[in-house]
Amino acid sequence: MRIQVLPLLAAGLLVVGCGGAEQQQPETTESVTGKAEASQNPEGPAPESGGSMIVSYEDAQTPEAVRGKELLQGDQVLEDMADDINDTLVLPYDIPLLGVQCDEANAFWAPDAKTVTICYEDTANSEQIFADAGDPDPAAAAINTEWATFYHEVGHMAVTVYDLPITGREEDVADQLAAYVLLQPDEDGQPDPESVQSVKDFARVFGVSGEQRGEVGEADLADVHTLDEARMYNLECWIYGSDPAANGDLVSDGRLPEDRADGCEAEWDQLDNAWSTLLDPYFK
Repeated sequence: MRIQVLPLLAAGLLVVGCGGAEQQQPETTESVTGKAEASQNPEGPAPESGGSMIVSYEDAQTPEAVRGKELLQGDQVLEDMADDINDTLVLPYDIPLLGVQCDEANAFWAPDAKTVTICYEDTANSEQIFADAGDPDPAAAAINTEWATFYHEVGHMAVTVYDLPITGREEDVADQLAAYVLLQPDEDGQPDPESVQSVKDFARVFGVSGEQRGEVGEADLADVHTLDEARMYNLECWIYGSDPAANGDLVSDGRLPEDRADGCEAEWDQLDNAWSTLLDPYFK
């Protein structure tokens, strides 16, 4: 079973006192509400602790969907994802986490329905990408990618559920949340290697997607998403910035240009501080 990262993140924030005093027990709803009133989002009260993330797998019929469901359900991936959220975040209401045949490779947060959807085809497509690249374990790499995809959607979810103030495009902010969670240090002061690999594999998928797209057109430039290649470099920058000594190969191997790498530690520090400030009132 995968190591859960958000509970460790929340515990770490409470110990170092980011936005609150040291705690030995999870905060009550009353204390979370009080912190929210003094947070960076004074007009958005903290939600009452009355909800959970609930997993549901829908039927799959096409070969791609069947394979994606097999990968997700066989390893209980969605269950682990939901446990991570339920152990850590105060939710105001139940939020379904759905495994669904979408007939396209996708994942999304639906703000009206208040659901997170992971499309089976997204997992199957990632597995195929890694298989074509000669990865020794494309299934594991695909699941790694889905963890980063999930936290990207959690970024969208958090903006909606907690009415978070953000500056910049929400898709970029959601990428930041995924990196923020997965690159946090463990109890030993180092990030979980599997979590770091999730961000690396997420970046690799964007690199392949950019290559497959071909020439950039007007629709690509106008899209709410940053170009795939730029998203890849952003993620690699944050990986490097979070621990330059451990991830120097990104620069030495030529995957991350040196000019960008020079500022990545500062980028990571800004990202880390921003999301710590925004989410601190909502950790259990």
